[in-house]
Amino acid sequence: METTPAATTPAPVAPAQPRKQRDLLRFGLIILGLVVLNFVAQQFFFRLDLTEDKRYSMSAATKQLLETAPEPITVTVYLAGDFPPAFRRLSQATRETLDEMQIHAGSKLRYVFVDPSAASTEADRNKEYGRLMQKGLRPTNLGANENGKRVEKIIFPWATVTVGNREENVLLLRGNQAAPPDVRLNQSIEGLEYELASAVRRLEPTKRQLIGIVEGHGEPDNEHIADLIGTLQRDYNVYRIDLNKVTEQNMKALSAVIVAKPERPYTDPEKYQLDKFITEGGRALFFVDAMRVNLDSANRGGMLSFPQELGLTDLLFTYGVRVNGDLILDVNSGVIPMVTGMNGDKPQVEPMPWPFYPVVNNFSPHPITRNLDAVYLKFVSSIDTVKARGIRKTPLMFTSRYTRVLPAPVPINLNDARLPPDPKLYKSGPKPVGYLLEGQFRSLFANRAKPGTTQFQPAQSPQAKPSKIVLISDGDFVRNDVDPKSKRPLRLGFDRLATTEFANRELTQNAVDYLLDESGLIGVRGKQITLRPLDKVKINAERRQWQLLNLGAPLALLAVFGLVRAWLRKRKYASFATE
Repeated sequence: METTPAATTPAPVAPAQPRKQRDLLRFGLIILGLVVLNFVAQQFFFRLDLTEDKRYSMSAATKQLLETAPEPITVTVYLAGDFPPAFRRLSQATRETLDEMQIHAGSKLRYVFVDPSAASTEADRNKEYGRLMQKGLRPTNLGANENGKRVEKIIFPWATVTVGNREENVLLLRGNQAAPPDVRLNQSIEGLEYELASAVRRLEPTKRQLIGIVEGHGEPDNEHIADLIGTLQRDYNVYRIDLNKVTEQNMKALSAVIVAKPERPYTDPEKYQLDKFITEGGRALFFVDAMRVNLDSANRGGMLSFPQELGLTDLLFTYGVRVNGDLILDVNSGVIPMVTGMNGDKPQVEPMPWPFYPVVNNFSPHPITRNLDAVYLKFVSSIDTVKARGIRKTPLMFTSRYTRVLPAPVPINLNDARLPPDPKLYKSGPKPVGYLLEGQFRSLFANRAKPGTTQFQPAQSPQAKPSKIVLISDGDFVRNDVDPKSKRPLRLGFDRLATTEFANRELTQNAVDYLLDESGLIGVRGKQITLRPLDKVKINAERRQWQLLNLGAPLALLAVFGLVRAWLRKRKYASFATE
């Protein structure tokens, strides 16, 4: 008997979730996740700078300065307008730097870009130019090569920082003027953070440190160091001190002392005061001449320059340096006035190169001298280092490689300026003329009696602290000229004959800031942004093919993507149709 197999009943299938409901749920979860992620991001702020040279990162000192700023900060930048690409880069970098500063300052910092050339008429534009120049903002005519053509643009590379009712002008275009325009612009971009942050710090009300300028040894009078005093008084309180009259308590109140071009020797009690101040943590700057020069005698037929005894040799030797009894001649030099003939009944005076006035443009990459313009020296001597335990010695600047060193006694005759230098004699190579010393300095009077007493001095004072010293072997480095007509002091580093302003003032300011800066802001000057220039010859030769690649490659990639996507969709839905 045959049995008929029972009919199989298919298993029940769970009803599928409606597609629309599933998509809405997925969309809602995505929105919820974005809201949660945004909330978490607001609670935990962070930024990532993935550039190799960290060009978009602020230093800890700048962050601290901005985050604790007690008053609103307003920055007005005069770099808006139609600039060639090279100049536009400086404007854009300034904007990016201010954006980064605004992140840390919050609503306390605001900035605006102004175009000084935006006036509709030439008269209004000239009026605006005049207003800016009255504020001390000098225009710059900067050139660059664009597409093989020379492009020049008059710009005001300045910013004005305002805190409360106080205002500070900030020069944004710095760097070495001897460098190519692209390199100088890059150096200016590297210094943007420091220049802007320094202006903010300078305008904030803080306790001012005290600086003493030593007198009593034939140093220049106030008229000839007026610009040095005025420059430092922007940030510090500056006084002239006599080491024979000042008490040890008053010395302890000082943060730094400056020894500027002494011409008479220091006595042992004076050296003891200076030594005690330095070994117990006080900072010091020495601008000293090793040789005595009398230009009046040199002009009357010549003279011999001999070493001058200032009584500082043993003190500096103990600290690890020695200023040699010689003079450096440099082919890269400044000028002196020479009578070259008669114009009627008046002598005709022309500036002539004078190798005894080196123009130094060779610096170490230290924050004091980084991206600095050339400085001007007169009758400078070479510096050697000697062994001093625990002292770090950093050379700051060197003469050019075309130098000549003359040991004492050195004949000096102004008429030699009429003779061209003999290249065979200038082969001494670069010579250091400035040093930074850092560490715990050993006292000159260790294990000796205090001068004038029987008080025995220990090997190390109980109050001994690490300190810093800057030494430059030229006393005239911080001495400004005086206008013979107006009798007004000129800016430090300004040469009337060459009508050029050298960077003596800036280097001195940087040195003082480095010695006394407790926040570490001066370290921002060491920031380095690598310049990666394109090969302009190759660009001109291959311009067309790169333009075609930039235009055609995106379109080709888009077309390939569309074709692949269409093929995948066709394959997907064709498989559904067969099922």
